[in-house]
Amino acid sequence: MKALLAMPHGLQHTMFSPEQLEQLSRMVEVDVEQTVPDLAAAPDAVLSEVEVLITGWGSPCVDGAVLERSPRLRAVVHTAGTLRHVASQALWRREDLLVTTAAQANAVPVAEFTLAQILLAGKRSLAREAAHRRSRGREKTLDLSAGGNYGAVVGLIGASRIGTMVAELLQPFSLEVLISDPFVEADAIRQLGATKVELPELFRRSDVVSLHAPDVPSTQKMVTAELLSSMPDGATFVNTARPALVDLDALRAELVSGRLGAALDVHDDLAPDDPLWDVPTVSITPHIAGSLGNELHRMAASALEELRRLHAGEAALAPVDREHLSTTA
Repeated sequence: MKALLAMPHGLQHTMFSPEQLEQLSRMVEVDVEQTVPDLAAAPDAVLSEVEVLITGWGSPCVDGAVLERSPRLRAVVHTAGTLRHVASQALWRREDLLVTTAAQANAVPVAEFTLAQILLAGKRSLAREAAHRRSRGREKTLDLSAGGNYGAVVGLIGASRIGTMVAELLQPFSLEVLISDPFVEADAIRQLGATKVELPELFRRSDVVSLHAPDVPSTQKMVTAELLSSMPDGATFVNTARPALVDLDALRAELVSGRLGAALDVHDDLAPDDPLWDVPTVSITPHIAGSLGNELHRMAASALEELRRLHAGEAALAPVDREHLSTTA
């Protein structure tokens, strides 16, 4: 199979380890040192022969014009999660083309990061660390009356790929887990060791609320001021999804007041002078929950498995479900 690395220059050396690039070169006919960051500018002679496009973050859009010039194209193997900026409507209309995603592989570090944040939130670590720093460690007694992870309630918004994985990771702990998702039946949620509830109940009861819904038009600002105000005093809001799903003004008011804490790994709308930067009970990280460093190689391994299956005539590991594009990120 002839393949093309349709991605920014150098990305292949970040996504794939040297050993994985060597494996890739043995599996398909590809120049692992050459990428095509702009498919529109690719020579006709190249596109006319390509059978597989290997894409990733920052890859060019596979539009109708590219498809017309790629008559032998069989598959688009994506080494990252969302294909929103890579796949065009013309691509989705080509049902004969296989499109795969490494979203499941990318979900693993997000779920692990979320688990860590939930457990730390249960200990109210940010508030206690801030007090410890203020006193320079000289406080004589520790308030033992609040927080803890024994019997605490964790609310997950969305039984998505990541939300489901977080629920599974939470099972060994002595926590009560609530999940709100209009598209998942109560029996399926019970199998995750959780209870299905509506959003108002989830916010009202949870000591920690973690957001795992997709960024689609129907979820914009789904986390409202009313929901946030119903959270118990001292509760924590965790966002590893997208900032657009949250009423930022309402969240800011709750956090600046000190009534709630938060772990925000996504915060595209925060200005440099936003007061949230200085709130000690708010963890603000630069979108580190997703794959980075050696975790990128897990996504590359997923793509390599897709190529192996394609070559062997086996079913894809993670084909994109065209029927559910409107409810996935």
